[in-house]
Amino acid sequence: MSSLQKRDTNRGFSLLELLIALGITMVLMTAAATLLANGLRMRSRENQKSDALADTQRALNIMSREIANAGFNMTNNGIVAADSGKNKIRIRANLNKFEYDNPAISIESRNNIQDESEDITYFINVADNTMYLARQDEFGNGSTVLANRIDSMNIHYFDQKVDYTAPPKGSDIKDWTVPEVSPANAKYIVIAISVTLDQIGTPGSPGYQPRYSVLLCSDIALRNTTLWKY
Repeated sequence: MSSLQKRDTNRGFSLLELLIALGITMVLMTAAATLLANGLRMRSRENQKSDALADTQRALNIMSREIANAGFNMTNNGIVAADSGKNKIRIRANLNKFEYDNPAISIESRNNIQDESEDITYFINVADNTMYLARQDEFGNGSTVLANRIDSMNIHYFDQKVDYTAPPKGSDIKDWTVPEVSPANAKYIVIAISVTLDQIGTPGSPGYQPRYSVLLCSDIALRNTTLWKY
C-alpha cells in the first residue's frame, strides 16, 4: 500500500494539465507582445516628434540670427520686398564690409553684396507629401534643407515690438497689438512655424496615436534699423 502511494505522488502532469498550462502561457505571451509593440510604436512616435521639433527649432535659430543682421552696411532694412511675403523672405547684408585684415577679401568684395551669406532667401518647398523649410544662398552653396515635416510658415512684418497670442496647437499667431507693415518698412519680424504629425490609426485601436501639432515662434528685431519705439 505504501509503495502504491509513492508511485502516485511522483506521477507527472496529465495531458489536460499541460494543455491548460500551455494556453495560459500563450495568453500571457500575447499580452506581453502587444504591450511591447505598443511601447515601441509610442517610442517611435516620440522620436519623430523630438526630431521634428529639434529640426524646426534649429532652423528658427539660424533664421533669427541671419535675419537680425539684414541691412548691415546698407541704407535700408535689407529685406528684398519684391521677393518677400507671408511664406518667404529674402534678406541682404554687406557682412564683410570692415574685414580689412583679411587679405582673401578684396576691396571690391567688401563694397558689394555678392559674397556667401550676404543674399539669403528662406522659403517653403513642397515635395513627397511633406513641406521643407529651405535656405537659398544666392552666392554660396545653393539650397539647403533646414527642416522637414513642417505644416506651415507664416512671416509677419511690424515697425515696432509687438505682443501677440500663440495658440500651442495653432498654425499661426493671432491678436497682434500693432498693425502689420510692408516688408520694406519692417523693423520687427515674427516667424511662426507649425509642426504637425498626422494621426495614426483610430481611437481605441491598437497602436493609436492622436494628431500632434505645435506652434513655434521667433521674434526678431532688425538690429540695423532704428527702432524708435521698442
